[in-house]
Amino acid sequence: MFSTWRSDYYHGLLAKARAAAEAGFDEVIFDASRKPFEENMRETKQAVEILRSMRPDIVVEGEVGYIGSSSEIVDSVPPQSLQLTTPEEAAQFVTETKVDVFAPVVGNMHGLLPSMIRGEGHKRLDIERIREIKRASGAFLTLHGGPGTADGDFVAGIQAGLTIIHINTELRVAWRLGLESSLKAHAHDVTPYKILPGAEQAMEDVIARRLALFNPDGRS
Repeated sequence: MFSTWRSDYYHGLLAKARAAAEAGFDEVIFDASRKPFEENMRETKQAVEILRSMRPDIVVEGEVGYIGSSSEIVDSVPPQSLQLTTPEEAAQFVTETKVDVFAPVVGNMHGLLPSMIRGEGHKRLDIERIREIKRASGAFLTLHGGPGTADGDFVAGIQAGLTIIHINTELRVAWRLGLESSLKAHAHDVTPYKILPGAEQAMEDVIARRLALFNPDGRS
């Protein structure tokens, strides 16, 4: 099983990245994107060198641009996330740091607007920007903050060069709504094994839909 650890500001960056490598994680997401570009690039390069000296086969991911950092319901789109990553930034960052996977800002953001949960609005990806970043960087691309994105944009984004898509908030929302529905259906139950399957099933349904959309041919 492929395992990933995210090292960001809540965990202490390099120290936690080293700890993840020592613990045997296959991939480390080293997120210094809140820092200025040059500083982000310098620290990510240092992390790649240290982690590969420990584990030559470890996969390291870096990020440029602002997409936020938490799974939550937000009132508005953060203005910083409207500043998209440029192909030039992507090419320079990947060349200098030697990351295996690159996370750009291309219309994505962490969290969801209430309207997106109701299905009344969607995040829209800049497909041409994804294509340009893929061409310029040559790296595997990951989409952080995928939940709420229009299905057609997911498909077009994959065709343009996305390799990995994160849907964490979507799963958490499904868990919450599934649990609420299950509590209503079992209003007088206090037994976890009767209540929790509703939340688990809601998450399974999301995963099944996303797998079918992202990989319609069922190929690994």
